Amino acid sequence: MADHGKKISLWVLAWPIFIELFLQFLLGAADTLMVSRISDDAVAVVGFSNQLFQAVTTLLVTVASGAGILIAQKLGARQAGDARTIGIMSVTVSAGIGILLSVMLYTFPTEIAAMLKLPDTLLPLAQTYISIVGGGMVLVALMSSLSTAIRNTGNTKGPMYIAIGMNVVHVILNYGFIFGALGLPKWGLLGVAVSTVVCRLLASIVLFIMFLYTFERRIAIRDFKTFNGKLFQEILRIGWPLGINMFCWVFTQLLIFSFIAMLGTSELAARTYMNTLESFCFMLGYSIALAVQIQIAHLFGAGKIKEAYGTAYRALWIGLVVVTVNAFVIYLFGRHLLGLFTSNDDIIAIGASLLGMNLLLQPGKMMNMALSNSLNAVGDTRYTMWLAVFSMWLIATALAYWVGIELGWGLIGIYGCMILDEYVRGIFSLFRWRGRKYLRMAEQREADKAAAASVVPAIRKQAAPGV
Repeated sequence: MADHGKKISLWVLAWPIFIELFLQFLLGAADTLMVSRISDDAVAVVGFSNQLFQAVTTLLVTVASGAGILIAQKLGARQAGDARTIGIMSVTVSAGIGILLSVMLYTFPTEIAAMLKLPDTLLPLAQTYISIVGGGMVLVALMSSLSTAIRNTGNTKGPMYIAIGMNVVHVILNYGFIFGALGLPKWGLLGVAVSTVVCRLLASIVLFIMFLYTFERRIAIRDFKTFNGKLFQEILRIGWPLGINMFCWVFTQLLIFSFIAMLGTSELAARTYMNTLESFCFMLGYSIALAVQIQIAHLFGAGKIKEAYGTAYRALWIGLVVVTVNAFVIYLFGRHLLGLFTSNDDIIAIGASLLGMNLLLQPGKMMNMALSNSLNAVGDTRYTMWLAVFSMWLIATALAYWVGIELGWGLIGIYGCMILDEYVRGIFSLFRWRGRKYLRMAEQREADKAAAASVVPAIRKQAAPGV
């Protein structure tokens, strides 16, 4: 970002993030579609492995997300040197964690899959896919830390362009390896794994080059030896609650899907298809929430406390309008869209019964995302962590099991608890934001600095000769 003191509009930040998320969604859809041409077993292994990788990457959130918020705050405060140091440390530490994860997944793929109860018949395929893609987990660590650092300087377009290139290359390589086209060997699932790692390697290289020129002073290779203990403590102070928060979300989602699986294959399929339809609303809302987090962190760091406070509400109202309109479109055309995925009337009927509930879900999810990200932007990450721990585990999982399975309300009951969880977290986050705890603390710090600055000239004037 050329001028770190200049306010960045929400739209300028949000639309590249949305394009990047949307392309990631398309990448997953293309993966599933292409892998289905290999076999249903291959699809199952890829789906299972991706859940495993998603759970493992929660370890990376602790450093990357905490560093991203601090980078935005430091740039807002015009402390570019500290922002640069934080970015460097986030990359080196994340890479170290990624190397450990890569070694573990490459060395013990079959043991890990068996421990997680993957059927024995799928273990040979899992051994191939997990060892190769998991062995490249260090690349995921680098991509996460590099793109987060770049994005929080205000440059959300750079990661978007790289995501576009990565998607195009991945689809081409998948096609070549699966069908033996373009002069590539026909490797099946092995080829899909190789394609994934190659694309991540290329993306990591381009992101790394972009990262070297992200801050005002160019980063040299020797700078990656830099380590500042005080700044790293700040990263962990903000970052570890974010890691716990993400951990809770990933594993509650796994549990919810396991509850739905208890109801039957039709319910599980209906929820899976609905999840695909909802993704568009989620991506729009999440891109706005990420954008407002960057915007508020910059304003907070710059001492523009009142402006930071109002920014959260503006983003919330914009997000509510956007996701509600999209949810309404899905409500109107959802049955027809479900028909594109399946011709099973039972599955379509179950999915259609959730369309109205999705109209209730999306505003609550938007409120939760916008306000919890606003709290995270000012460093109030422990509050959002504890709120997530209690609400996700008590409402989204325990209550969902009791209502959906024990009381027999089925998928409707589980979905209702998911909606309740979003609104509980959203409402509590709203009250916390209105309380302005961290904002008042920052205002007091600014007042103290101003008072101290006014005292010094007065003392100098009194001490001056002839006065």
